[in-house]
Amino acid sequence: MYESVLSLSPQQQSSENQKKMGDTKVETISRLAQWKIDNFGPCSYKKSDPFKLGLWNWHLAIEKNRYLYVRLFPEPSRVSKDQPPLARFILRVSNLGLSRRPYISPIHERLLRNSDDFVWPVDTTFYGRFIIDVEFLDLKICPSTGGQAVSIWPTQGNMQSLASQSALQTISRMLYEEICTDVTITTVDGTLKAHKAMLSASSPVFQSMFLHDLKEKESSTIAIDDMSWESCRALLSYIYGTMNPEDFWKHRLGLLAAANKYDMTNLKDACEESLLEDINSGNVLERLQEAWLYKLDKLKKGCLTYLFDFGKIYDIKDDLSNFFQNADRELLTEMFQEILTAWKPA
Repeated sequence: MYESVLSLSPQQQSSENQKKMGDTKVETISRLAQWKIDNFGPCSYKKSDPFKLGLWNWHLAIEKNRYLYVRLFPEPSRVSKDQPPLARFILRVSNLGLSRRPYISPIHERLLRNSDDFVWPVDTTFYGRFIIDVEFLDLKICPSTGGQAVSIWPTQGNMQSLASQSALQTISRMLYEEICTDVTITTVDGTLKAHKAMLSASSPVFQSMFLHDLKEKESSTIAIDDMSWESCRALLSYIYGTMNPEDFWKHRLGLLAAANKYDMTNLKDACEESLLEDINSGNVLERLQEAWLYKLDKLKKGCLTYLFDFGKIYDIKDDLSNFFQNADRELLTEMFQEILTAWKPA
């Protein structure tokens, strides 16, 4: 038995050791993957369990020689072979504890097929317990047959109507050519023409305007004074089934406000899912405010998880003072409860 252990290579012995340590799991949320390493002293190599992000299963691996080397690579599979990922990402390595001092990589953009395609030497020493973060800024599919790489994220979501393509083209013409329009929408910087039937079918609030003796029914005019012409155009594109992913991505905050105001549940859910997909240190507090304002429980939970479970509250200390001065008291109470939970001794 003893001889069989000695016959293992260093990497195989490290693999056996890390199974015993149990710190190979990588947690993910939105576009962030985080690997908490509890012990990296005696072993010279460690590989994470696979974690799913985008279309691919990924691995992180670390190796200590003169420097600490960090590798990121997709798990070998049919998907990674036929559609290898072109990844744009940032890596951070930091010690566990209150006084985190992250070592941050430049922005990398690499076509990743195997463990040799990306190696980052960390020119500092990390021992014992530390964290490795990978934040994916973009992930693109590179067809094995060639052609342009296509991002997986701007095209996500179900923006395609169940109607046939012919019907969609007809409805599109009704909107863009203003065929038989019967209602005018006024915005802060322009007017648009639409159809009462389409608006009523998409929103109970619009339907109520035209069913009851309200000014909108009498004048055939709706004043939407809190939206720009461009954002309102995007809202109509969604209602008429002609929304493209780029416009949705660009106007999703305005669309979220409109969906909440006009009780458009499907649009509100789509906006929440989209905002949940790209939480980062630069927008997490804004996302948290939006989640509270529009009662988006999934987005709120995602933001709190990002801040406290993943420890990203340490990265935004300079922004917290202004946030605490302006945030709703009930939201702050919930945040402090999360702080107490996160810092509760094990």
